[in-house]
Formats: sequence, C-alpha cells, structure tokens
Amino acid sequence: MKIAQITDLHIGLKEQDTYNVDVRDNFLLILGEVVFEKPDLIVVSGDLCYDEGVKDIYRWIKEKLDKTEIPYLVLPGNHDDAQMMMDVFEIDYSNSEEEIYFAKKLSKTTALFLDNSKASHSDNQKKWLKRQLHQADKNVLVFTHYPPAKCKVLFMDKNYALKDSEEIQSLFHGYEKNVYLFCGHYHTEKMIHLDNLHIAITPSTYFQINPNTEEFEIDSHKIGYRLIEVSKNSCMSTVRYIDGKSLTT
Repeated sequence: MKIAQITDLHIGLKEQDTYNVDVRDNFLLILGEVVFEKPDLIVVSGDLCYDEGVKDIYRWIKEKLDKTEIPYLVLPGNHDDAQMMMDVFEIDYSNSEEEIYFAKKLSKTTALFLDNSKASHSDNQKKWLKRQLHQADKNVLVFTHYPPAKCKVLFMDKNYALKDSEEIQSLFHGYEKNVYLFCGHYHTEKMIHLDNLHIAITPSTYFQINPNTEEFEIDSHKIGYRLIEVSKNSCMSTVRYIDGKSLTT
C-alpha cells in the first residue's frame, strides 16, 4: 500500500500576509505531485489553516482533495479547530466529539491516528491508545501532528514541543513491536529512532525552518511531502521536494 503524507499547509485567507509565500499554489503543486504518484491514500497531518481554523479555508482544501478522487484522511494541528474540521470534512469516524483520533487497517497493518493539536493528548485518548497497543500484535503505524520527542530543531523544541511527550513515548516503548510514527509540525525533515519508536518528520508545504537556531529563521522555501510504502513486514518512506512559490513570482 502506498500512502502520501502532506503536512503543515498553513493556508491563509487571501488577504493574509503569509511571509510572501503563495501557500495555496504550494499546496496545489504538492497535490499535483501526489496525484501523479497514484497513492492508495492521502494523509493530511495538521496545520491546514494558517493561524486558526476557518471554515472557508477547510472547504477550499476539501474541494481540492475531493477532486483527486483519492481517499484521504485529515488530522488537526495546533493551528486548526478539530470540531470545525469534523463538520466541514464530515468526519464521523473519530472516537471523540472534541478530538480526531481513530484506528484503521491499512494493508493488514494497524494504523493509529492521534490528535495532539492542543500540544498534548487527553486522558481519554491516552487510555484509548493504550488499549489499541494492547490489542495489536504486529508493527503499527501512527499518524499525528507533533513529534513525541525533542528533535534538535532548536526553535521548535524550545517553543512548540509536545507537552506530554514522555508519557506518550512510554506507551509506545511498552509495546513489543515497532512503532512507525509519521508527523509534521517542525517544518523540516528528520528521522529519530528511540528503541522501537521510529519518528519521521515530514517537511511542510509552506517553508522549512532552520534547525540550528533558537530564533525563528526560514531555512528553505523548498516544499515537500512523504511517500510511505507499507507491506506485511516492512514500512519504508521517502521525501520528495519541489521549489515553492512566492506571491511575487
């Protein structure tokens, strides 16, 4: 099974200042690349909106995703409104009325979709995650927004790290098999291996952040997405990049 992950779109209203980045064109460029790859599923893993959840922005994104005729799933990020997303994307598969978290079988592999858009997980979600891991018996996939670890991206680690990462790590480390976790949020490409927990951070369709400074600094206007190949006994992924667009070109 082939999965395409897109993350951190940061689509703004047309009059919003988005650092002179054409965020809508960037998303459409990436979506075109993804369609060409013919994945079985698209996962959009958070920060669909620029600053805060806006129904018109979600409707615009939904229209573009629907036109691909490829199945897709969406998760909220810290700039999103989960309940608004449930309404616009007609999400009826979540295990909560306030958070978007659920499990699906992908190519006979258990995939868990988590909501940490508030920089942490609710107690109910953590109990649910523990039950899901207890019931699983093979390697699992996880899709979410925040990485559950510090990742040596200094600005993000200092200002926007997941608050309950140690607790979430502990749940994953208590599982006997491998956990392959795919996220975004950090606007960079990273792989972090912590025992059985393998974290893959996917670059944004907006811009990438300099990982080496504690002050905010744009490192690159290259934009990317991740392709994930899942089979019975393996999980492999690769990141593809293209040039992003500015509003003045």
